Order: sequence, then structure tokens, then C-alpha cells
Amino acid sequence: MARYGKKAQETVEEAMHKFKKGELKSGGSGKTVKNPKQAIAIGLSEAREKGAKVPEPPKKKA
Repeated sequence: MARYGKKAQETVEEAMHKFKKGELKSGGSGKTVKNPKQAIAIGLSEAREKGAKVPEPPKKKA
């Protein structure tokens, strides 16, 4: 089971608050995020950029 650090949890929490307010935008297109799973993914991605303890995303199989 993957373990996430406290900073990662806080970053995801911030992303979810923005999502619920309708303020969270996707990185590529800049459109408002409508899916909570996408909001969590954005939060984890931001946590990785900040250097928080977050496992790498799963690799896609060809």
C-alpha cells in the first residue's frame, strides 16, 4: 500500500477545496475541473512538484 506524507495530504486537501468552490483549473487547457478524481490527481501532481512524499504515478502498459 502506498504511503503519502502529511504535506501531500495538505496539498490534495487544498486542491479539493478549490474544486468544490469551482476555482480549480486543469493545467493543459485551463478549463474548470469537473471530476473529483481529476482534482485529486492535480493535488498529487502539485505535491510531487513541491517535493512531498508521494509515490510515482503508475506507468501505462503498451
